[in-house]
Amino acid sequence: MIRQLMKTCELNPFQASFTESAYWLAYFIFPIPIAMFLKRYSYKAGIIFGLLLAACGGLLFFPAAILKAYWAYLCIFFVIATGMCFLETAANPYVTILGRPETAERRLNLAQSFNGLGAFIAAMFLSKLVLSGANYTKETLPSTYPGGWAGYIQTETDAMKLPYLMLAILLIIVAVVFIFYRLPKTGDEMKSKAETKDEKLIDFKVLKHSHLRWGVIAQFFYNGGQTAVNSLFLVYCCSYAGIDEKTATTFFGLYMLSFLAGRWIGTALMVKFRPQNMLLTYAIINIILCCVIVTTGGMVGLYCMLGVSFFMSIMYPTQFSLALKGLGDQTKSGSAFLVMAIVGNACLPQFTAYIMHCNEHIYYIAYIVPMICFAFCAYYGWKGYKIKS
Repeated sequence: MIRQLMKTCELNPFQASFTESAYWLAYFIFPIPIAMFLKRYSYKAGIIFGLLLAACGGLLFFPAAILKAYWAYLCIFFVIATGMCFLETAANPYVTILGRPETAERRLNLAQSFNGLGAFIAAMFLSKLVLSGANYTKETLPSTYPGGWAGYIQTETDAMKLPYLMLAILLIIVAVVFIFYRLPKTGDEMKSKAETKDEKLIDFKVLKHSHLRWGVIAQFFYNGGQTAVNSLFLVYCCSYAGIDEKTATTFFGLYMLSFLAGRWIGTALMVKFRPQNMLLTYAIINIILCCVIVTTGGMVGLYCMLGVSFFMSIMYPTQFSLALKGLGDQTKSGSAFLVMAIVGNACLPQFTAYIMHCNEHIYYIAYIVPMICFAFCAYYGWKGYKIKS
């Protein structure tokens, strides 16, 4: 979408990167209110509400196509993100609770593997519905193009409507399934109103747990680093590596396929290896890969990004589940703070894009930002995850 909005709204990479800010800002604003909502109602209610809210955001692309204003798209992404924030805050801790604590990391990685599958499908196939491959300016637009410049902008704008209509319909269908499906209740949800009337809707004391605090910090940097690489991938390909748009979307599909493979393989490896050790190893490998990108750029850097995608695949769910260990009734509150840490996506990718925009002759130096981010993940896998009494 950053690549597409650069065309439809005539933006440079730094300006377009604020699409990420609008989306991920919701993850900083709403987790605490959502945790309070979950405490009062249930995980199931949060999941259903989030699905329906995100679906409403997808439908808003139709009026936005009429306005053709950048602020309208920013508002849409904020609405969609709020719905997704409900899902993150509710579904992730719910998965960690449903089963034995010692296998929580494996369960969440398995669940998040389907996130990777969706990302691969979107990158390899749906991106081609949005990105036409045409990248004209007012000077290079053929004189025979129907409707001239206004026609070109309208065509590119309309291309965004169908994928988000499909997304909205799919989310509504999933919400209906959840409405009629009976989910198991967790321990705190089975308590009577008398037992829970004195409990806080959000418990800030959960931050006294050092492994949760370090988990929040690690999630902030991981999310910022991941999104910096993800969101600028097509910009890197088309604006700096000299690849045409259609070929770039194929590379992006391979990039997400690498992420999906990393999730599945990582989940399988957790049967034999400790999650924290895998987190440390994967983070160190990504630091090395980012070093190569920072010093070379070009196609070498592009292929390194495929490796970065593979090795960052398990980081989010692994850090999330490690940070929630042993929290008991404070799990919903802990989940809220972990989801708030996703606000790293609202600032670190923009900083990366700014460095890239200001140093176009050595654009690849911008990837020092995700390299530093992965260093925090490595620390969490080394020491930060440990539960202190």
